[in-house]
Parts: sequence; C-alpha cells; structure tokens
Amino acid sequence: MEKVLQLINDNNLVKKGDVVAVATSGGSDSMALLNLLKTHEKELGIEVISVHVNHGIRENAKRDEDFVKRFCKKNNIRFYCFNIDVPKIAKEKGISLESAGRQARYGVFDAVLSKKIANKIALAHHERDQVETILMHLFRGSGLGGVVGMQVNSNNYIRPLLNVSKDEILNYIKEQNLQFVEDETNAESTYNRNFIRNEILPKLKEKWPKIEKNLINFSNFATEDDNFIQKSINMDACLFEENIAKMPLTYFSYDVAQINRIIFKCFKKIGVFVDIEAKHIDLIKKLAMGDNGKKINLPMNVTVIKEYDYITITNKTNKNNTLNRQFKCEEFSVPNFGVISVKRVNSFSKGQDGLYIDQKLLPKSAVWRYKKEGDVFTKLGGGTKKLKDYFIDKKIPSRLRSNIPVLADKNEVFVIAGVAISDKVKIMGNEKSVIKIAVK
Repeated sequence: MEKVLQLINDNNLVKKGDVVAVATSGGSDSMALLNLLKTHEKELGIEVISVHVNHGIRENAKRDEDFVKRFCKKNNIRFYCFNIDVPKIAKEKGISLESAGRQARYGVFDAVLSKKIANKIALAHHERDQVETILMHLFRGSGLGGVVGMQVNSNNYIRPLLNVSKDEILNYIKEQNLQFVEDETNAESTYNRNFIRNEILPKLKEKWPKIEKNLINFSNFATEDDNFIQKSINMDACLFEENIAKMPLTYFSYDVAQINRIIFKCFKKIGVFVDIEAKHIDLIKKLAMGDNGKKINLPMNVTVIKEYDYITITNKTNKNNTLNRQFKCEEFSVPNFGVISVKRVNSFSKGQDGLYIDQKLLPKSAVWRYKKEGDVFTKLGGGTKKLKDYFIDKKIPSRLRSNIPVLADKNEVFVIAGVAISDKVKIMGNEKSVIKIAVK
C-alpha cells in the first residue's frame, strides 16, 4: 500500500503532530485504514485514534463496537465510541435511515474536531466508493460539480484510500492477517448506495468492464473544468450567519453555471452537503423571480425565502426555543439572537446607542418572551397596529421575527429588542427611572 503513503505525502494530508481519528466501523475498509496508519504512525509523525459510531439500527451493532474496541486495546489505540439513535433522528426529521445515519456520523466527527479530540478525520472511502458516489449524483440529477466526487482532502476530512481499489484493500487485509466484521445490511439493496453497488454496477461491468476506471477519469476531467468555472465566482455580496445564507437577487442575472455554484456554496456554508439536487436549484431560481415573502421547503430541514433584495437559505435548527423572563436589570443570552443588556442609567440623549424607556410606565407584570398571535404595538408618535404588520413595515424578514425577544404584558408589546420601544413607555422628562436596553 505504498501508493497510500505517496498520496498522503503528495497532498499533505497530515503533518507532524496531527491527531488523526480514523472513522472505524469494523468493516474491511476502515480496519485496513486504521492498521495502515497505525503501522506508519511514527514515520508520519502522527497519533492515530479510533472513532466508532453505533447507529442503534442493527442487531450486530454491539458486536461491531466490541470488535473495534478489542482491536484498539490490543494495538494501543485510543478508542472513542458514540451511541446515536439513528431511527429516532430519521423519524423526527422525516428522512431516510441512510440520510439520518450520515448526519449522525458527521455530527459525531464534527464534534470530535470541535472538541479537539483530533484535528483530522480519516475516512476509508476508496475507488469503488468514489464510483458509487458519482453514479448516485448523476442519477439524482447533479450538474458538473456533483460528478467531481469526493476529495482526498476537505476541511480536515481526509481520504487516504481514495485511489485504492477494493481488491487492493482485500489483498492488504489478507497480507496483514487482519480480521474484520461484515455489515449484513450491505447485502440489502433497499439503501441507495447498496442498490448501485449490488444491482447497477455489476450489470454495467458486464457490458463495460472498465466502467469504474472510465468514471474515475470522467470525474477527473470534470474536476478540472469545475475548478476553472469556480475561479470566476465572486460571493463577496453574500451574507452568512449561523445556519443562514443570503444571496443577493442581483446574482441571479449571472451565467447559469455561476448561479448554480453560488447556490451550492451557500448550502455548504450553512452545513448542508447532501440531498440537494438540480430540481431544488431550479426551484430556487424560480423563487427569485417570484413575489416577496414566498418560500419553499427543501430536504435536510432547509427553508428558502425570497426576502426583499435577497434569497435567504435557512438550515432550520434550534426552532423550539422558549422564553419567559421577568423584567429586571441584568444581562442574559437569547439563542439565535444575542445578549440583551438591561441597566439603569442617570441620563440619556437622542442618538445614543440602545433603547431607553421610563420604567415607571412599564407594567410590573411585563416579561420578556417571543411574539405570539394577537400582539399589538404602539409606535412612537402614536398609532397602534398588529406587531406582525409593524415587522412588515420595518422590513424585518419573517424568518427572524420568531427569534426577536419582546417585552410585553398580555398582548401589549412595549419593547422590541434591538428594534423599537412603544410610545407608551417613552421618556417624558423623568430621568430618575430611565432604563437602557441594548443588544450585544
């Protein structure tokens, strides 16, 4: 397997001092990668550890977990096991077990990186996996970017076996006298990848024996062309927040090849890497030509909305927040919003940062909460209207309204955090009870 070490060195997949976590299922591919990297650990100047994810699906899952654990103990490899209820995730999100399992695994891997348990994740994808990935993307209507396939190095995820055939892996397993476990679900063609592996590829190889090599070559050519197009893309006007990407409507006048790639990049920025197909991109482009406020729901918990001068793509997470907080002088954090600071001040003048109210005019039963049906707001200078209508007047996007805290008593809103105060609590000259409300 000298070609693996050559790939690692040629692509600078690791550097001395790296802690490399091998995603180890217990199957032949991951066991080969774990053994290979452990064998050359000192030569590469790295520490190799193992991360195993128990999906909670198969009866033999505990057997696989114990097998990997024993191998790691015998070979002095740090072992981390994570148990995830994948069926529960699939049910809650309304997605397939295949998609839920992938989400669970990468959620674990991302956590391993963010908690600095390791700074590289090594995945055992090989040449045939690459072919299956290319075919899956093609069958689902992918453009040129989809047939580029997996990369050997992508954001701290490395694939040292990507140019190695399955036969070469099995030969290595035999040479090293390595044991491994078989995932019985690999024979079930109900899963998309298994269907391609078990049903489609064998028939293609009967007709075109070199189909795998030819698809890899096709992917390499596509990569060169895609890299050329990517260099022409400018995303400077796109805006990104946590789980949110905003693409200016002006970008939809660009060349189609550029528009498609900008949209895909927006998805990746908010953590969506799979299940977005060409038909979804077309829906977004039609939405950009439609009326303001229109929205569509896509797979992977994604909502896309046309908001004034932008198309906003939201990865819907943390939507079940609740807020019911007594009003007092303090600082407190609000998820997906910021930190609200409430403090008493001796004086204020117009033009200062923050919102200022007269506490004596605020009902003692007022609380911080999120908006609800029936809320009304009296704007400065008078005039009461529905809070929803006021948000529209202020051009506050609908996706943000549910996350903005309001200070209210019953259905009367007195403060919209970071936005405005009601005419009913404005300061009329009594500066002894002035309260400053600021958002950090």
